[in-house]
Amino acid sequence: MVLIVDDKAENIFSLRRTLELNGFDVDSAESGEEALKKILKNAYSLIILDVQMPGMDGFEVAEALSGYSKAKDIPVIFLSAVNTDKKFIAKGYTSGGVDYVTKPVDPDIFILKVKTLHRLYEQNRELNNIRLELLEEVATRRKAEDELAEKFYELRSILEAIPQIAFTLRPNREIEFVNEHWFVYSDSSMKMPVFHPEDQHILAGMNEAISKGYVFAAEVRIQNLLTASFRYHLLKIIPVRQDNTIIKWVGTFTDIHEQKAATEVLEHKVKERTEELVTKNKELENSNHELQQFASVASHDLKEPLRKIQIFSSIINDKLPADELQVKDNMKRIVESSQRMSKLINDLLDYSRLSISTLFQKTHIGQLIKEIISDLELSIKEKNAIINVSEMPVIDAVPGQIRQVFQNLISNSLKFSRAGEQPVIDIFGEVVTTNQGATCVITITDNGIGFSEEFVDKIFTIFQRLNSRETYEGTGIGLAIVKKIIEKHNGTISARSMEGKGATFTITLPVHQVLQEIPVLSNTQLSDI
Repeated sequence: MVLIVDDKAENIFSLRRTLELNGFDVDSAESGEEALKKILKNAYSLIILDVQMPGMDGFEVAEALSGYSKAKDIPVIFLSAVNTDKKFIAKGYTSGGVDYVTKPVDPDIFILKVKTLHRLYEQNRELNNIRLELLEEVATRRKAEDELAEKFYELRSILEAIPQIAFTLRPNREIEFVNEHWFVYSDSSMKMPVFHPEDQHILAGMNEAISKGYVFAAEVRIQNLLTASFRYHLLKIIPVRQDNTIIKWVGTFTDIHEQKAATEVLEHKVKERTEELVTKNKELENSNHELQQFASVASHDLKEPLRKIQIFSSIINDKLPADELQVKDNMKRIVESSQRMSKLINDLLDYSRLSISTLFQKTHIGQLIKEIISDLELSIKEKNAIINVSEMPVIDAVPGQIRQVFQNLISNSLKFSRAGEQPVIDIFGEVVTTNQGATCVITITDNGIGFSEEFVDKIFTIFQRLNSRETYEGTGIGLAIVKKIIEKHNGTISARSMEGKGATFTITLPVHQVLQEIPVLSNTQLSDI
């Protein structure tokens, strides 16, 4: 914008019209005082200043402008119709003007001067802006360089303090800095430590990683200059980036010789132990096979004399006189004891059979429970029991074994019902999806006599009984068999109960099993039972 300062409105009008026709924005002031006020508020690229004005003349206005930081660089053209002497023209230039034009003014020449001075002002302003931006950029770069230098100093202090061999590389892979530990493995700050002949490929790998800008890590043997021996070190090199450009590489050699030797010893021991375990496992498999044969033979050999005891005891009991009550009672006890022992032998035989390898099959749990309920029909009618069964899933299982689980649990719920109360058994199943895959969760709840939860860990132990044999029949093996079968199906079983409030058994089983053989029951497992 151009400012015209003249005390005569007609002069302002003619100059304004001429300038506006040539594309300039124009502002005006009719006194020096008004011009100074406008200059403080607005930005002008040129001031056309009349010399003769009442109050402050043009020279005084120009001298005042030179004291304003905002206006001192604005070019001033003096206009005068009266003061055309050389001394006035000279005063105009010394007052800060860039030109002195006398009236009458040649419009064409005047416009050329205005355009030239306006263009020079704009260029000067752009140059000033560029200069300020450059100064700011230089200050920013200097600050960044100072910060970077401080970080590098801090980095070097850290590298000197750490117990590892440490070094930095320039982007062109030249060694820039090494700490004091370096000289245990290299006689020069410009040379890498000597790599073992078999590890030369690691050096090539390191150079390739640097060329691609990757982090590099590898185990390498380097030569100790004091002992001439090669020691294992972990070499790691990472890039230092600034504005996505790698400006440095930081590397370390960490001594892992002792750890490496210990690992090798450990691996050797693990290998030996693994071979030992393989041998022992074969021995256990042979022992298990012998044990299974023994169990079958023993059960047959034990059952035979038991059957004779039962038969001859019954014959003797039948031939005894009616008044021999004490003897009859004793014979009855012999028969009952032999029956319990026969059941115990059968249960032990069932338990030992869990070690026989079997493949998992698709098993419909709901159908299997229906068959069990049908088999237990007499007991259910005798107890007047109600059994509610929800929709059950199909899972991978060993049908015969999983059937034994539910038969034992349902039989227990019927057996341990409360006197005078109708037994109610609820069986509920659902499939839950977890991170480990689909899991089948089945709960069996009854309203029987229950048990104290302090015994919850004992009920799954073989031969453990919470009630007297006289009150409730059984060998104490049923729940132990249940637990062992569930474990062989990679599942879990838990119990929850209160005395007189019934019991709840919760079974979790994988819906899908890995198709492998059921693991063999070892001698150690048998001895722990």
